[in-house]
Amino acid sequence: MHIGENGCQRHPKTLTVEETHCFLDKLLVKEGTEKQFRRGIRNYTIAILILETGLRIGEALSLQWLSIFWDSRPVTSIVITAEIAKTSVSREIPISSRLYDALIEYKKYYEPLDCDITYAYLFQGWDCRDKMTSRTVERIFERIGLKAIGKPVWPHLLRHTFATRLMKLTDIRTVQVLLGHTHLSSTQIYTHPGLDDLKSAIESLNN
Repeated sequence: MHIGENGCQRHPKTLTVEETHCFLDKLLVKEGTEKQFRRGIRNYTIAILILETGLRIGEALSLQWLSIFWDSRPVTSIVITAEIAKTSVSREIPISSRLYDALIEYKKYYEPLDCDITYAYLFQGWDCRDKMTSRTVERIFERIGLKAIGKPVWPHLLRHTFATRLMKLTDIRTVQVLLGHTHLSSTQIYTHPGLDDLKSAIESLNN
């Protein structure tokens, strides 16, 4: 929701660059068991996927292995089909170099070798034909966010961060397409300056 109690539209919350780095770093388990290390790789990859594509968590968890990996390498763009898109409208999102590298690392630990890859989800649940739940990811991100930056992080916050960062680099129509918004008004909330923007404007007075 982006509507305050007084009915006024408010700017969506986002992570700062520093908060984003701290959160991502905490997701990766540097000391722990092999199982904890592998889960850290998975959790980091989910976070990078949302931060670099702006996918909704439901869309990210509905991706199947063969929609991301082809001939043992990540694809160059992700196709969100109408079947998994929240708006039932398909869209295509290019993969960044950071996401590409994360997927390469993820593949080392999670490639489905013991089941039919045709039906395998990218982020599996109890088995490769069962996907992780949104609630599971939400709990993980909330816990790690509190440890890393002192406040909970949720998947939609990462999507907001992607959109806000992208709005500074390109036009609103491009952001609308990448986010999969049906109406431009949904994207316009990211045109309002955030606290970082206001701070930069003030500091520029002394330059």
